[in-house]
Amino acid sequence: MSYAAAILKFYKGLRPNFPMPEGVSIMNPYTNPDTWDLASRFYRKFYDDDESRVYIFGINPGRFGAGLTGVPFTDPIRLEEKCGIPNSMPRKPELSSLFVYAMIEAFGGVGAFYRRFYITALSPLGFVRDGKNLNYYDDKELTRDFEPFMLRCIRRQLETMPTTNICYCLGEGTNFKYFSKVNERHGFFKEIIPLPHPRWVMQYRLKRMEEFVNLYLKRLSVSGRPALPMNS
Repeated sequence: MSYAAAILKFYKGLRPNFPMPEGVSIMNPYTNPDTWDLASRFYRKFYDDDESRVYIFGINPGRFGAGLTGVPFTDPIRLEEKCGIPNSMPRKPELSSLFVYAMIEAFGGVGAFYRRFYITALSPLGFVRDGKNLNYYDDKELTRDFEPFMLRCIRRQLETMPTTNICYCLGEGTNFKYFSKVNERHGFFKEIIPLPHPRWVMQYRLKRMEEFVNLYLKRLSVSGRPALPMNS
């Protein structure tokens, strides 16, 4: 089974079966036929092989990135302009996607980056409350009840998508702390390397964006061949 086939089988087989707090709903972009088509085209283009990748774990999908395209941290604009996959989704830029693709460009482009890395999330499904994105850790009840599902998702990916004993975590705060505790109990990875979350960079450190892109390149180089710094 190719990496692409394994990823798509994983997304197709997502079966969330945990109770939701009042007012919170699950966002599963892969049930939308248009989104599924875009995700299928993306993964078949960049992952149609059996080479191992290094995992990068985000939090959970947002409405304007993976919620539309089915590809983590990839809004419709970046999907078409950077990944070469035309689409008719709303052309609204997503902050995290802007940073991630600036970093990918500095790394060497989408081909080089996606040959080395696989971006996923602790929750491959998103959550919405009052029409806004909700992180899995923003509601204690949700965090507690979704954990068995999250553990199954990690195991299923590790069973079918080869990787290394090092992974990355987007978010140096709550996401990293939670993932570290989970990893201590279950031993999924030997080391989890944290990275500043793209949205945090874009919201609070925009003027230092290049600095954070270079920080990403430096930390990502731990997994293998180092990437070139920006403007080098």
